[in-house]
Amino acid sequence: MSFYPRIYFACHTRHVPDPKRNRILSSHQASVLDHLDEIEPTGLLTLAAHMGVTASTMSLMIDRLARNGYVIRERDASDGRRVGLRLTKAGVRIKSEKSVLDPKRVRAVLDQLTAEERRQAIHGLALLAQASARAMQNSASQPQIRSHA
Repeated sequence: MSFYPRIYFACHTRHVPDPKRNRILSSHQASVLDHLDEIEPTGLLTLAAHMGVTASTMSLMIDRLARNGYVIRERDASDGRRVGLRLTKAGVRIKSEKSVLDPKRVRAVLDQLTAEERRQAIHGLALLAQASARAMQNSASQPQIRSHA
């Protein structure tokens, strides 16, 4: 459990460039885009709760993303107090182009290894990926237990 945070910190993307708009998005902004869809709106309160922030914090983040053309805010037709969030075409583009890992940082980490260590590391990651896929498949096939509390 202690290995993943060290690897993530060394290799994760800190900023997401948008060369078409000549902007840089923070990893937090890009994470918000990851949780939105271009067709199905997501409620601001739902998104804030899911991401573990207050509604006002999320509202400020959405304000910036909307101002820069990545998100559309819409009032719910059945309840005008509720706000739905959807991605714009630019938001969809950023969501599809970005990666959690920065290829340059990953390369810099891999360059610290000998050829044999690199082969072993990649083999180990492949094994973890295969086991992860099986675990996800098994999890999806298990009946979900619902709490009625």
